[in-house]
Amino acid sequence: MVSTLPASAYARIAQLAADRRVHQAFKWLHLQEQQILRWQADLVAVPAPPFGEQPRAEWLCQRFRDLNLDEVYLDSIGNAIAVRKAAQSSDPLPASGHSRASGRCVLLSAHIDTVFPETLIEPKLEGTRLQAPGACDNGAGVVCLLALAAALENAAIDLGCDLVFAGNVGEEGEGDLRGMRYLYERSSFKDSITAHIVLDGAGHEVAISDALGSQRYLVTLYGPGGHSWTDAGRPNPIVVLSYAIARLNEIELTAAPRTTFNVGTIEGGTAINAIPERASARFDFRSTDPDQLILLEVELHRAVEDAVIAANRLYSESEKHKVGIEFSIERIGSRPAGRLSHESPLYETLRAVDRHLNIRTQARIASTDANIPLSLGVPAVSLGAGGEGGGIHTRAEWYNARGRELGLRRILLLLLALTTA
Repeated sequence: MVSTLPASAYARIAQLAADRRVHQAFKWLHLQEQQILRWQADLVAVPAPPFGEQPRAEWLCQRFRDLNLDEVYLDSIGNAIAVRKAAQSSDPLPASGHSRASGRCVLLSAHIDTVFPETLIEPKLEGTRLQAPGACDNGAGVVCLLALAAALENAAIDLGCDLVFAGNVGEEGEGDLRGMRYLYERSSFKDSITAHIVLDGAGHEVAISDALGSQRYLVTLYGPGGHSWTDAGRPNPIVVLSYAIARLNEIELTAAPRTTFNVGTIEGGTAINAIPERASARFDFRSTDPDQLILLEVELHRAVEDAVIAANRLYSESEKHKVGIEFSIERIGSRPAGRLSHESPLYETLRAVDRHLNIRTQARIASTDANIPLSLGVPAVSLGAGGEGGGIHTRAEWYNARGRELGLRRILLLLLALTTA
């Protein structure tokens, strides 16, 4: 990979990294690790359950104000937004060679929501290790917004275009990327975004450049219900739904492009001696190929319809004119697929940064907030915010800031290259 890297990209990053103001920003990141950890502990102590992120968004907005960012506000869906405005300067950073860019911006975002319902969170901070639900996903990403904003302010770095900071809602679970969709559909800067860096979790080597598409469905079956003895023979929604799931499980999924199928939840019934009146299940289909997702949707409808028709046929033969099973299939999530070309300026710049920092770039496929911009053709990549983490999506989740500085330097250099281009 290094051998194919344009020499100009690497030279540009080396020149940028040699600037005294960039060294000053690096120094701030090195000396203020404890401050960054305190921010992170304070952040994760504020619950941010799905569709209940406002207290954390307000906390983040106040930190943005403390760091002298411009245009700090909560948008109408709940994203916390701030801007570091481009400024005219007679002493620009190197590697630009261009006049100040008006009418364009670079977006740096991190989702503030967690998978956990609202609950009392008591972070445990010992040395460089923080343990708390959401400490890594995405406490690490959100606090990186603050660390970079503070480093830029401390070093008085003048950017060539606006840098928009966004702590967005709705990335996890059934949030369905609602915060990111809003930014690209209704924000005032939606048509000005020239590049987008998503911060998600820990690490400093992985670059998620391929957006994994997914479709999610809620299937619900309704029946007459009844007593398990006196009404035996009536169709049981749980049993019928199980037949549909078993049929889907027999489908041979493609290995290339990789496609997966999962039943994440199944619910129904009220008592062991009662035929349920209702049963439901949530299905998750994922693939890098949109056509495979369409095929799976067709198979889902076919499996459910056939299972219901078969159950109702048996029931109608024994119970004339009785109401049998009815069903509904509701799409509850849709994440579009997309890809950042490895020949794109953004990816080449990232590789140049990694080469300068002696990092081996590892391209990966995943479903993140970057799905939205990549599906729209906006250059975007999802990166870890440095450090290490584990126990993701459990109450034993942890984050260790050891090595975080390298990840922060990586992101800072990438942002400076993008905002001075």
